[in-house]
Amino acid sequence: MYKILFVCAGNICRSPTAEGIMRKLIKEQGLGKEIAVDSAGTSSYHQGDAPDSRAISCALIHGVDIRDIRSRALRADDFADFDLILAMDNMNLADMQYKRPAGDKRYEKAKLKLMLEYAPEYGENVPDPYYHHGFDQVYEMLEKACQNILKEYQKKHR
Repeated sequence: MYKILFVCAGNICRSPTAEGIMRKLIKEQGLGKEIAVDSAGTSSYHQGDAPDSRAISCALIHGVDIRDIRSRALRADDFADFDLILAMDNMNLADMQYKRPAGDKRYEKAKLKLMLEYAPEYGENVPDPYYHHGFDQVYEMLEKACQNILKEYQKKHR
């Protein structure tokens, strides 16, 4: 099972949206037995919270239901459990690199990348819509990146 983790700061906007988009794409393409996804935040501030209501509304407009997702903090074991961990921006990536346990080979399993490496036409960082109200723009970026992640997966694993 190939496992992907999406990470943003609070795990209430960008990363749960990416998780929801990817769940939908995986289901549509019949890859549910091959790929598992989750999301987390570099901060534990919103731990246990549902996604932001604006993220939920935007996702629902696109046929993606993220209401069941609850925020959780990035854990040390995530670096051993996941194959690919995708940061929404450079700050999240730096936080992930800092939190990755050193000195134990099992924590080296996950590849850490920026989400928009899979949709470089949008730039480097997925902007945080929490403060800037760009939920539709963020959804578009995340959907394109998720589609490209699956294309790459299928090229390598089929």
